Amino acid sequence: MAMGKFGFIVHPIDARRDAARKFPWARWLPVPLIEQYLKRTDPMVVGHAQGIRSQAGATAEGWFVACPLTPRQMLSLPVEAVLDRIVRAGELAAEQGAKVVGLGAYTSVVADGGITIDQRLPVAVTTGNSYTVATALGGTYKAAEMVGTNVAEAKAAILGATGSIGKTCAEALASRVRELTLVGRDLHRLEEARKRIAAMPSTVASLAVSTDIQASLPEADLVLTVTSAVHAVIEPAWLKRGAVVCDVARPRDVSKRVVEERDDVLVIEGGVVRIPGQVSFGFRFGFPEGVAYACMAETMLLALEERYESFTLGKEVTIEQVDEMNRLARKHGFDLAGFRSFERPVTDEQIQHVRERAGRAPAVISVA
Repeated sequence: MAMGKFGFIVHPIDARRDAARKFPWARWLPVPLIEQYLKRTDPMVVGHAQGIRSQAGATAEGWFVACPLTPRQMLSLPVEAVLDRIVRAGELAAEQGAKVVGLGAYTSVVADGGITIDQRLPVAVTTGNSYTVATALGGTYKAAEMVGTNVAEAKAAILGATGSIGKTCAEALASRVRELTLVGRDLHRLEEARKRIAAMPSTVASLAVSTDIQASLPEADLVLTVTSAVHAVIEPAWLKRGAVVCDVARPRDVSKRVVEERDDVLVIEGGVVRIPGQVSFGFRFGFPEGVAYACMAETMLLALEERYESFTLGKEVTIEQVDEMNRLARKHGFDLAGFRSFERPVTDEQIQHVRERAGRAPAVISVA
C-alpha cells in the first residue's frame, strides 16, 4: 500500500498569538498592523506531518499550509479575494504531493462550504465536518457520563443549529435527550430545522427554537456550540451548575472567563483526536504531538484509505457520513484524546469537582 498524501489549510485565529508562531515580532505589534502584513503575505507551508501509521498498517504524510488571513479578514474582505487565497494555499499543498486537502476553521465557512474551492483545485477537498460531528457528539456523551448527567433526561442546547455541523448534531441529539433548544440568528431557518427534526422517526426530544443565547442556556445540562462568531458568545453567568459545554467553534464560542470563574461547569474542546503512530506535525497549534483537530483527522483518514474524494462539502453533513468516519476511525485506531479546555488537558480532579459542585456523588472516572 502506497503512503497516503494529504494537505491541510490553516489560518491565524488570534492575529497576534498565531502570527507570532511564525513571526516572533508579531507579539509586539497592534493587531491592525499584523493584519495589514498578513494581507500582503502569500500562503506558505508551515509544517510537514510524518510518522502517521494506522493500526491497519497504512501510512500517511501531509503538509500544513497557512492561508494568512484572520477570521475578521475572511468575513470583511471581498469573497473572491478570500477564495483566491484559499485556493492558492490548496495549490501549494498539491505541489508538495497532497492528493486530498482539508479546510481548517474559517476556510471551510467562506462562501459555499468548500464547493467552489473543490471546483478550482486539482485535488480532492474536504471540510472535515463529518468526523468533527462524530467526535463532538462522542465527547459530549462521554463528558456527560463523567459529570453524572443522564443524557436521556437532559435538557440540551445547540448554538449554531442551522450550520452544517450544528444541524447534524441537532439531529443526533434529538434522538438522545429529553429537551433540545435550537439556537441561531435566523428564526425562519431555525423553524425549518425544528420541523425537519420533529418529523424524523428517531426524534424523542421536545424541540424549541431561540435567537437569544443568554435566555437559552440557564436550564441546559448539555451545550454544544458551533457558531461562526468572531468573538466569544457564551458568558459565565449564563450557564447551569454542572453543565457540560462542548465548544467546536474556532474562534472559540466560550469566553475564557467561563473556565476562570465557573469551577462548577465542564468546558471541553470538541473534536480533539489522538493520531496513531510516532507522529510529528512540524507545526505547533496548541496540542501535544500526535493530537489534532477532528477536521485534520478526517483528511488524514481519507489519505490512509487512499480515498482521494471530496468527502464532506457544502452546508450539509449526513448521519451516514458521520457513521462512515466513525468506522474509518475505528479501523485505523483514531480516538478521542481525552478532554482539553483552552489548550490544557482536563484532569480527573476537575471533573470530580464539577460533580461535587453540582451536588452529585463522587465516582471512579478517568479522562485518559
